[in-house]
Amino acid sequence: MANLNKDFWENRYISNEIGWDVGEITIPLKEYIDQIENKDLKILIPGAGNGYEFDYLISNGFKNVWVVDIAKQPLENLASRNPEFKNNFIQSDFFELNNEFDLIIEQTFFCALEPNLRSKYVDKMYSLLSKKGKIFGLLFDFELTEVGPPFGGCKEEYIELFTEKFNLKVLERAYNSIKPREGRELFFIFEKK
Repeated sequence: MANLNKDFWENRYISNEIGWDVGEITIPLKEYIDQIENKDLKILIPGAGNGYEFDYLISNGFKNVWVVDIAKQPLENLASRNPEFKNNFIQSDFFELNNEFDLIIEQTFFCALEPNLRSKYVDKMYSLLSKKGKIFGLLFDFELTEVGPPFGGCKEEYIELFTEKFNLKVLERAYNSIKPREGRELFFIFEKK
Protein backbone atom coordinates (compact mmCIF):
# COMPACT_ATOMS: atom_id res chain seq x y z
CA MET A 1 0.00 0.00 0.00
CA ALA A 2 1.20 3.52 -0.78
CA ASN A 3 2.13 5.80 2.09
CA LEU A 4 -0.82 8.20 1.97
CA ASN A 5 1.11 11.16 3.32
CA LYS A 6 1.49 14.80 2.26
CA ASP A 7 3.98 13.93 -0.51
CA PHE A 8 1.68 11.26 -1.94
CA TRP A 9 -1.24 13.69 -2.27
CA GLU A 10 0.92 16.57 -3.46
CA ASN A 11 2.36 14.39 -6.22
CA ARG A 12 -1.11 13.24 -7.29
CA TYR A 13 -2.17 16.86 -7.83
CA ILE A 14 1.06 17.91 -9.51
CA SER A 15 0.89 14.99 -11.95
CA ASN A 16 -2.87 15.50 -12.40
CA GLU A 17 -3.64 11.94 -11.22
CA ILE A 18 -6.93 13.00 -9.68
CA GLY A 19 -9.49 10.62 -11.12
CA TRP A 20 -11.91 11.40 -8.27
CA ASP A 21 -12.11 15.07 -9.37
CA VAL A 22 -15.32 15.52 -11.36
CA GLY A 23 -14.72 19.23 -12.03
CA GLU A 24 -17.81 20.48 -10.20
CA ILE A 25 -19.91 19.91 -7.12
CA THR A 26 -21.76 16.59 -7.23
CA ILE A 27 -25.56 16.58 -7.36
CA PRO A 28 -26.26 15.03 -3.91
CA LEU A 29 -24.15 17.68 -2.16
CA LYS A 30 -25.58 20.50 -4.27
CA GLU A 31 -29.16 19.48 -3.54
CA TYR A 32 -28.55 19.29 0.20
CA ILE A 33 -26.77 22.65 0.27
CA ASP A 34 -29.68 24.20 -1.64
CA GLN A 35 -31.91 23.35 1.34
CA ILE A 36 -29.74 25.09 3.95
CA GLU A 37 -31.29 28.38 5.00
CA ASN A 38 -28.76 29.55 7.59
CA LYS A 39 -25.94 31.13 5.57
CA ASP A 40 -24.02 31.94 8.79
CA LEU A 41 -23.16 28.32 9.61
CA LYS A 42 -19.47 27.66 10.11
CA ILE A 43 -18.71 24.95 7.55
CA LEU A 44 -15.65 22.74 7.05
CA ILE A 45 -14.70 20.77 3.96
CA PRO A 46 -11.87 18.37 4.93
CA GLY A 47 -9.61 16.89 2.26
CA ALA A 48 -11.46 19.11 -0.18
CA GLY A 49 -9.05 18.81 -3.07
CA ASN A 50 -10.02 21.36 -5.70
CA GLY A 51 -12.99 22.32 -3.53
CA TYR A 52 -15.89 22.77 -5.92
CA GLU A 53 -18.16 22.53 -2.88
CA PHE A 54 -16.44 25.64 -1.53
CA ASP A 55 -17.04 27.49 -4.81
CA TYR A 56 -20.70 26.51 -4.75
CA LEU A 57 -21.22 27.54 -1.13
CA ILE A 58 -19.55 30.93 -1.64
CA SER A 59 -21.53 31.61 -4.81
CA ASN A 60 -24.70 30.93 -2.82
CA GLY A 61 -24.05 33.41 -0.01
CA PHE A 62 -22.18 31.30 2.54
CA LYS A 63 -19.16 33.24 3.85
CA ASN A 64 -18.00 31.18 6.84
CA VAL A 65 -16.60 28.22 4.91
CA TRP A 66 -13.22 26.61 5.59
CA VAL A 67 -11.18 24.07 3.69
CA VAL A 68 -8.41 21.89 5.09
CA ASP A 69 -6.13 19.78 2.93
CA ILE A 70 -2.76 18.23 3.54
CA ALA A 71 -1.62 19.08 -0.01
CA LYS A 72 -0.68 22.61 -1.04
CA GLN A 73 -1.54 22.41 -4.75
CA PRO A 74 -5.33 22.07 -4.47
CA LEU A 75 -5.43 24.92 -1.95
CA GLU A 76 -3.50 27.08 -4.40
CA ASN A 77 -6.04 26.14 -7.07
CA LEU A 78 -8.86 27.22 -4.76
CA ALA A 79 -7.08 30.45 -3.83
CA SER A 80 -6.58 31.34 -7.49
CA ARG A 81 -10.36 31.10 -8.00
CA ASN A 82 -11.24 32.73 -4.67
CA PRO A 83 -8.41 35.12 -3.72
CA GLU A 84 -10.58 37.02 -1.24
CA PHE A 85 -10.98 33.81 0.80
CA LYS A 86 -7.35 32.66 0.84
CA ASN A 87 -7.30 32.82 4.66
CA ASN A 88 -10.07 30.20 4.71
CA PHE A 89 -7.77 27.56 3.20
CA ILE A 90 -5.76 25.63 5.76
CA GLN A 91 -2.86 23.42 4.76
CA SER A 92 -2.71 20.92 7.58
CA ASP A 93 -3.31 17.37 8.59
CA PHE A 94 -7.04 17.10 9.33
CA PHE A 95 -6.28 15.29 12.58
CA GLU A 96 -4.35 18.34 13.87
CA LEU A 97 -7.23 20.78 13.34
CA ASN A 98 -8.71 22.26 16.53
CA ASN A 99 -11.51 24.57 15.40
CA GLU A 100 -15.25 24.13 15.87
CA PHE A 101 -17.80 23.89 13.06
CA ASP A 102 -21.56 23.64 12.70
CA LEU A 103 -21.46 21.55 9.56
CA ILE A 104 -18.83 19.33 7.94
CA ILE A 105 -19.10 18.14 4.34
CA GLU A 106 -17.80 14.68 3.48
CA GLN A 107 -16.87 14.10 -0.17
CA THR A 108 -14.25 11.39 -0.92
CA PHE A 109 -12.16 12.24 2.17
CA PHE A 110 -13.19 9.31 4.40
CA CYS A 111 -12.55 6.78 1.62
CA ALA A 112 -9.11 8.27 0.94
CA LEU A 113 -7.89 7.63 4.48
CA GLU A 114 -6.23 4.36 5.36
CA PRO A 115 -8.99 2.18 6.89
CA ASN A 116 -7.13 1.89 10.20
CA LEU A 117 -7.80 5.64 10.69
CA ARG A 118 -11.58 5.36 10.52
CA SER A 119 -12.21 5.31 14.28
CA LYS A 120 -9.86 8.26 14.66
CA TYR A 121 -11.83 10.05 11.91
CA VAL A 122 -15.09 9.55 13.84
CA ASP A 123 -13.51 10.88 17.05
CA LYS A 124 -12.06 13.89 15.25
CA MET A 125 -15.34 14.72 13.53
CA TYR A 126 -17.07 14.56 16.90
CA SER A 127 -14.53 16.91 18.48
CA LEU A 128 -14.71 19.42 15.60
CA LEU A 129 -18.49 19.76 15.63
CA SER A 130 -20.42 22.21 17.77
CA LYS A 131 -23.33 20.97 19.87
CA LYS A 132 -25.88 19.40 17.50
CA GLY A 133 -23.42 19.91 14.63
CA LYS A 134 -23.78 17.69 11.59
CA ILE A 135 -21.69 15.85 9.05
CA PHE A 136 -23.33 15.23 5.71
CA GLY A 137 -22.16 13.89 2.41
CA LEU A 138 -21.36 10.70 0.60
CA LEU A 139 -19.65 7.46 1.61
CA PHE A 140 -18.72 4.74 -0.82
CA ASP A 141 -20.74 1.54 -0.73
CA PHE A 142 -18.55 -1.19 -2.14
CA GLU A 143 -16.43 -3.90 -0.60
CA LEU A 144 -13.64 -2.65 1.64
CA THR A 145 -10.42 -3.03 -0.30
CA GLU A 146 -6.84 -3.43 0.88
CA VAL A 147 -5.58 -1.33 -1.99
CA GLY A 148 -6.63 2.28 -2.43
CA PRO A 149 -7.50 5.01 -2.35
CA PRO A 150 -10.39 4.88 -2.60
CA PHE A 151 -11.09 2.28 0.03
CA GLY A 152 -14.61 0.94 0.14
CA GLY A 153 -16.98 0.31 2.97
CA CYS A 154 -20.57 -0.61 3.66
CA LYS A 155 -23.63 0.60 5.50
CA GLU A 156 -23.18 -1.90 8.35
CA GLU A 157 -19.60 -0.72 8.95
CA TYR A 158 -20.66 2.93 8.98
CA ILE A 159 -23.48 2.23 11.44
CA GLU A 160 -21.03 0.46 13.76
CA LEU A 161 -18.43 3.22 13.47
CA PHE A 162 -20.66 6.25 13.98
CA THR A 163 -23.55 5.15 16.24
CA GLU A 164 -21.80 5.75 19.56
CA LYS A 165 -21.15 9.46 18.92
CA PHE A 166 -23.73 10.41 16.29
CA ASN A 167 -27.46 10.20 15.66
CA LEU A 168 -27.70 8.66 12.20
CA LYS A 169 -30.43 10.84 10.70
CA VAL A 170 -30.01 9.56 7.12
CA LEU A 171 -27.92 6.73 5.67
CA GLU A 172 -29.32 5.55 2.36
CA ARG A 173 -28.31 4.80 -1.20
CA ALA A 174 -27.84 8.05 -3.09
CA TYR A 175 -30.49 8.25 -5.80
CA ASN A 176 -28.75 11.09 -7.63
CA SER A 177 -25.11 10.02 -7.82
CA ILE A 178 -23.05 10.92 -10.86
CA LYS A 179 -23.01 8.10 -13.44
CA PRO A 180 -19.55 6.64 -12.60
CA ARG A 181 -20.59 6.30 -8.93
CA GLU A 182 -24.20 5.25 -9.46
CA GLY A 183 -25.23 2.49 -7.06
CA ARG A 184 -21.95 2.83 -5.14
CA GLU A 185 -22.66 5.79 -2.83
CA LEU A 186 -24.58 6.28 0.38
CA PHE A 187 -25.89 9.74 1.24
CA PHE A 188 -25.77 10.47 4.95
CA ILE A 189 -26.57 13.07 7.59
CA PHE A 190 -25.13 12.35 11.05
CA GLU A 191 -25.78 14.67 14.01
CA LYS A 192 -23.44 14.91 16.99
CA LYS A 193 -24.97 13.38 20.13
